[in-house]
Order: sequence, then C-alpha cells, then structure tokens
Amino acid sequence: MRYLTALVKPNDGGAFHPLGGKLAEAASIERRAIHRIELLGDDTVLLFAEASGSQERYRQIMDDSPYVIEYLTAGEDRWMAVSQFEPTEPVRRALRLQRESLLVLDTPFHFTSENHLEVTYLGTEDAFRDLFEYAEGTESIGFEVLETGEYEADGSSLRGTITSRQEEVLEAAVDLGYYREPRQASLADVGDAVGISPATVGEHLRKVEERVFRGIVR
Repeated sequence: MRYLTALVKPNDGGAFHPLGGKLAEAASIERRAIHRIELLGDDTVLLFAEASGSQERYRQIMDDSPYVIEYLTAGEDRWMAVSQFEPTEPVRRALRLQRESLLVLDTPFHFTSENHLEVTYLGTEDAFRDLFEYAEGTESIGFEVLETGEYEADGSSLRGTITSRQEEVLEAAVDLGYYREPRQASLADVGDAVGISPATVGEHLRKVEERVFRGIVR
C-alpha cells in the first residue's frame, strides 16, 4: 500500500463549499482539522471536524445555511462539531471516488493558514490514477502532490508519513548523537553511516523535522 499527500485547494480562491466559505470568512472561528468525512446513502455528507473560537458564531452560520440538515457541537476551547449537509457536485464526486476506488483518507487532515486542506490518501497506484483523473477533470478544485511513497503501518503516525530512506537517516542521526546537547555528530558523520552526502542528509532531516513541528503546532 502506498500513501500520497496532496494540497487540495479551490481554484477560484474561495472555498470547497459555500458553507465552508462562510466559516472561513468568520474571523472569530478557526477551522483546524477534519477527523471524518463520509458520503451517506442519501448523498448528504457527514462531517466530524475540529475548530476553535466562537461556537455562537458557528451556530449562527449553521442555522442560516440552506445546506445544513443538522449539527451538534461539544467542547470549549478546542471544540468538535458533527454536521450533516448537502454537498456541492465536486465534493459529492470526490467522496464517491473515494468509496468506489478504495481510497482511504488518513485522518485527521488539517486546514492550512490559507484554508486549503493537506490530505494524505492511502491506496494503490490504480486508485491514485483515478484520483489524478478526477482532479484534472474538475475545474473548481486544485490538486498539488506534496509527497508519495510506501506506507508503513507500524503504529507510528510519523513513520506512516516519512519515507523509509528518511527513517533510516533519522535513526542514524539519533544513534550517532546528532540531536544530543552538545551535538556529538555532524551531517557528514550521518552521511558516512548511510552512504549519502551531508547535503542530502540535511534535506532528509529537514523534511522529517517539518512533519514533527507541523504536528506539534496543530
């Protein structure tokens, strides 16, 4: 099984859905992550999402939206919301594709500061080809591949999203003392251990560190 991480964004600079657009415009609400999204049998969407900020403003938007069927919220500072709503046709097609092509969404996936989504899919090369065809045929949604590789399910969310080479470099760096204080190994030492240049070691470690730090601040 392979993974593919992509930045998914609306091409018109707006939102994936009018309801999402209203939530994105609300300065008192910060959308943080989507923990589950599912197309139901009646072609409505069930969404389990995480946010912070004004629940009162969220409820106003949901009450006023013609797309919303029902919703619930729970929590205080960082709160969760379950909602059922009518999707747009591109959203409906994307969720049908996920179901029919055996694509799995590795949740949660997060909103960027520009209100785009960074999504990791799990599946086969054939499933990814179907995904690319969908993206190319959908004018309203942009799709930028950030990373792809073999998915290693060992109970570690970090290891599931870094390549085996990055994991090898990281393990060598830790074993040699690159991250100790004071530092006991250089990039050259790590490179000698795994057979690559210091510059390539630095590139691999920066990518791993980016994933770690991104997870911390979310």
